[in-house]
Amino acid sequence: MIRIQNIYHMLAYAFQILREQGYASCGTEEFENTTDLLSAILAKGVTVQIKRGLGRTYIEETEPLSCLRGKIDVTESIKQQTIITQQLVCTYDEFSVDSYMNRILKTTMELLLRYDIPKARKKELQNLILYFNDVGTIDIYSINWSFRFNRNNQSYQMLMSVCYLIIKGLLQTTADGSVKLMQFLDEQRMCRLYEKFILEYFRKHYPQIKTAASQIGWALDDGISAMLPTMQSDIMLTYRNKTLIIDAKYYGHATQKQYDVNTLHSNNLYQIFTYVKNKAATGGEVSGMLLYAKTDEAIQPNNTYMMSGNKISVKTLDLDCEFSEIANQLNKIADEFLHNSSIGA
Repeated sequence: MIRIQNIYHMLAYAFQILREQGYASCGTEEFENTTDLLSAILAKGVTVQIKRGLGRTYIEETEPLSCLRGKIDVTESIKQQTIITQQLVCTYDEFSVDSYMNRILKTTMELLLRYDIPKARKKELQNLILYFNDVGTIDIYSINWSFRFNRNNQSYQMLMSVCYLIIKGLLQTTADGSVKLMQFLDEQRMCRLYEKFILEYFRKHYPQIKTAASQIGWALDDGISAMLPTMQSDIMLTYRNKTLIIDAKYYGHATQKQYDVNTLHSNNLYQIFTYVKNKAATGGEVSGMLLYAKTDEAIQPNNTYMMSGNKISVKTLDLDCEFSEIANQLNKIADEFLHNSSIGA
């Protein structure tokens, strides 16, 4: 379980722009569901972007013109017989607001208007869409989410991420082939947000700790690494000669049941053990932690194991509480890492 308000806090760590004054009300306002929260963030973000000016890009246009502009398309001019009307087909670049990212913004806002969000929010989105009269829309199933952000379009990075969560994370297909909006982010998207939140929390509040999502090299005897998979950690904390590798897991069930016995997810345990042992081969004190988002199940993992000289702990993070308590839980992990060699004990 997770409180809707805490999703905002998680997003605020994942996207630092949400800490700006324009988004401050999202941290205290009550929301009916996750859709309402994301639509509020999107509305405020679009409002800020409109004040800055909607991003523009050069778009190639081709049309018959009476006055020359750009390059003449002789083939099309002959094909369309535009000479009869004393025109030539010209191809030219138009500096337009009808950019790909603006199309995604408009498409997402129009999508939200079709679903169950408060009337006041719908009215806000309807007013914002008026600024997009010269912007087209796009098929939600064919959007290319691979963007290159630079100094000119950096302000769109968070907006595109929110649009992605709304379109990819909140839509599901019904039996009749139509789509409906889910009230909560699906497990896959929440897992990515959960990882990013924990990483950025430690990075912000514990600058003395080197915090990164680092790759781990294989401890190879002969140096041959062909076809070996990449070992990519979610969060790696490094302080002096100590390393804590955290795998953040957001599942509907924190444990698996086998023959009426609750056990840890075997793949998760194998993975963190592999990460720890290969990292330990480079030296230093290395420990691992599986950090599950707490569920409403009666049995929650809370164990520490000593495995071949390295500690592997399994913990849960309660997200269904005041955010200050979430912070306390994360602070405890970091403080134990800083001051104790017995991580997670």
